[in-house]
Amino acid sequence: MDFKNILKIKGLKYIVVTVVFLVVILFLDDYSLRVSSRLHRQVNELHEEEQALKEAIVADSAANAELKASLDAKEHYGRENYYMKRADEDIFVIK
Repeated sequence: MDFKNILKIKGLKYIVVTVVFLVVILFLDDYSLRVSSRLHRQVNELHEEEQALKEAIVADSAANAELKASLDAKEHYGRENYYMKRADEDIFVIK
């Protein structure tokens, strides 16, 4: 074997090792590209859910403040959600 063939074989070994390394890192490892992208999607979904829950908290806080401030609001809430009535009333629930 001459010197050029030895360099080709060594170079080929480095290329094969590099390709195998990239395949393992990108597809087969516990923290592969596939797993990483799935985890990134889950994080984005959780951020969206967090924003929706924060908006719901703001809306519920406003409704709670209104219920604490007004007797009419309490009566309206009780009538709509718990079908409460006055002594001289009849309530018909139609679904």
